[in-house]
Amino acid sequence: MNAYLSSNQLVLTIILLIWTIPWKIYSLWIASKNNHKGWFIAIVILNTVGLLEIIYIFFVAKKNWADVKKAFTSIIAAKK
Repeated sequence: MNAYLSSNQLVLTIILLIWTIPWKIYSLWIASKNNHKGWFIAIVILNTVGLLEIIYIFFVAKKNWADVKKAFTSIIAAKK
């Protein structure tokens, strides 16, 4: 069995990382800011490809899309 990822698997892995990492970072930041230790631990431990993070952001922390969009775009704009 080949130990290396095929090119399709590598592309999918990169796409999933690009999708997951910003959601995870933002949700961890909100959880720490709101002192939600249980959520923070769950988000750190569980890898749900962004699903748990999105549920936390929109349904527990009750952020709306405008808040999330502003947070993501401010990070991107700061790097330019």
